[in-house]
Amino acid sequence: MIAKTQKEIHLVNRPEGMPSNDDFKFVETEVPAPNEDEVLLRTLYLSVDPYMRGRMRDVKSYIAPFELNKVITGGVLAEVVDSNSTLFKQGDIVNGNLNWAEYNVANEKKLQKVDPTIAPITTRLGVLGLTGLTAYFGLLDIGKPQVGETVVVSGAAGAVGSIVGQIAKIKGAKAVGIAGSDQKVDYLIKELGFDAAVNYKKESFQEDLKKALPDGVDVYFDNVGGDVSDAVIQQLNNQARISLCGSISSYNTEGEDVGPRMQWKFIKTSSMMKGFTLGDYAADFQTGALELGKWLQEGKLKYQETIVEGFENTPDAFFGLFKGTNMGKQLVKVADPEFVKL
Repeated sequence: MIAKTQKEIHLVNRPEGMPSNDDFKFVETEVPAPNEDEVLLRTLYLSVDPYMRGRMRDVKSYIAPFELNKVITGGVLAEVVDSNSTLFKQGDIVNGNLNWAEYNVANEKKLQKVDPTIAPITTRLGVLGLTGLTAYFGLLDIGKPQVGETVVVSGAAGAVGSIVGQIAKIKGAKAVGIAGSDQKVDYLIKELGFDAAVNYKKESFQEDLKKALPDGVDVYFDNVGGDVSDAVIQQLNNQARISLCGSISSYNTEGEDVGPRMQWKFIKTSSMMKGFTLGDYAADFQTGALELGKWLQEGKLKYQETIVEGFENTPDAFFGLFKGTNMGKQLVKVADPEFVKL
């Protein structure tokens, strides 16, 4: 049964430092009706991602900032509950960039159909979605790992980092992860097959990192920035490649993030550092998705999800990204499908 009203989440303040509940507001609105070529969707899962913190700042970037007092948008898995489209019918599962809301109306061209028989639907927000593609292109196009080389991944137990390390292993490289707890270190080594992993929160981090890198660093996939990256850069080999995916250590920093000057290290080692966003590879998404799907079916890729139950807990799930409480992909489960059994 379709509700008459719903709740959506608005950004009402631009956070200074760590976001809080005061920056968000739950707003009750009427459930919209679909027009021609549109569908009404009931949200099943929301994707909660670190990049969203950057969109809460009113600064020029590769993507427009969220508007104040407007609904936040992000990756969403949803069920079609009413359709005025010839492409989708009631009960279809779809994903797209949609509102943080219990219901959405979307044009058929803005959605991708999800086949629930291929893999659990949540993989379309993680390993088989934008998360997996980010790992795939950032590592293989920029890092170009070769057999026997050492690939270091920061934020290695997160949604992107955990996939990066596994792809490095598929390509015959050595994978070394950096994570924020001993539990995550054990997960990387025992479950995902990393060759080594270290806990950056330990006082012995610098020493532990050196021990884990007897052959130095050939490729660094950077999700974190800050002191962690400063330590890794010190271990670069000649002709090393750094893929800059994120800098979560500074997302909640007030003022400028200032650290050691590292240009000399890149000159000395003839190394290359390149930033990227997933949009750079939009034309090749299908190629990446097919290969990721193949590796998943062959058992070469594993994934983990941290799922918070309840739409009302979405802000807490978002805060957890910066507290390191998630393992793998962070999702919010909003509802179960009504018209299809998964």
